[in-house]
Amino acid sequence: MPANRHENEGLSRGARMLRTALGPAIARYLEDPSIVEVMLNPDGRIWVDRLREGLVATGDVLIPADGERIVRLVAHHVGAEVHPGNPRVSAELPETGERFEGLLPPVVAAPAFTIRKPAVAVFTLADYVAAGIMTDTQAEVLRLAVERRKNILVAGGTSTGKTTLTNALLAEVAKTSDRVVLIEDTRELQCAAPNLVALRTKDGVASLSDLVKSSLRLRPDRIPIGEVRGAEALDLLKAWGTGHPGGMGTIHANTAIGALRRLEQLVQEAVVTVPRALIAETIDIIAVLSGRGSVRRLAEIALVDGLDPATGDYRTLNAKLETDPQPLSKGEEE
Repeated sequence: MPANRHENEGLSRGARMLRTALGPAIARYLEDPSIVEVMLNPDGRIWVDRLREGLVATGDVLIPADGERIVRLVAHHVGAEVHPGNPRVSAELPETGERFEGLLPPVVAAPAFTIRKPAVAVFTLADYVAAGIMTDTQAEVLRLAVERRKNILVAGGTSTGKTTLTNALLAEVAKTSDRVVLIEDTRELQCAAPNLVALRTKDGVASLSDLVKSSLRLRPDRIPIGEVRGAEALDLLKAWGTGHPGGMGTIHANTAIGALRRLEQLVQEAVVTVPRALIAETIDIIAVLSGRGSVRRLAEIALVDGLDPATGDYRTLNAKLETDPQPLSKGEEE
């Protein structure tokens, strides 16, 4: 707790006032390092997502007036308007960096919001092994994938820890001398690479697709992205596949094949015909997370091994070390 008080002292007066105005319960949860997300439901109940326990009902309740006050307060601090004709607020809290999504009627029965905290620490692959989330072998596969500049997708459902694992992979990237151009729309990724350019989107100014294109002119060795979720997927595939390998990003999917299918859907936002051969050639490794809290696990590490000549569908293999001296090589490269 003293560390949190010290952090708060470093905030500007405006940021401290906002934290106080959120109310004692919300402020307390935001200062708790074991909590990664705070949620208010329309029924007034507050839930939190804890690192080990997962989703937990706190027992605290906010009346609708207090929930609305918080949504309007955040909107005011970031210069946004919120009213029945524009009942949504997507924002990043100033200085502290929490991601805020707030809703007011008529899209909800009563005010609701979610506050997602930025990562307070970077967990290493060794930490994942110690916590029982992945095995030594899985950790070594991922280390080799980064070292050999493979393109990695980290897949999983909501709150499975995709960003946290990506940060662990970026910690491996930071051990290299590569120039990293990192792209995201909210401040979540942490990379300690000495040669780093971090780009962030801004509504109406620069989209993820815009920044992917700009990144190519910045002489990158690697182009990690926070989340692949739109038409930028095609630009990213082209970048990763033509001279800038070693990229990584997150995607919402529950299996390796599901991640490839989801990538197809995103590419179709840019083109009608899905370039399956490009996807199969560019994406090397898919790490799939499952579960929440103490039951979180790295469920699968799949090697994308091209297309099946008989079916034209993706061929994936279980990436492992025991039986394959080159576990990260696609079939046609062996």
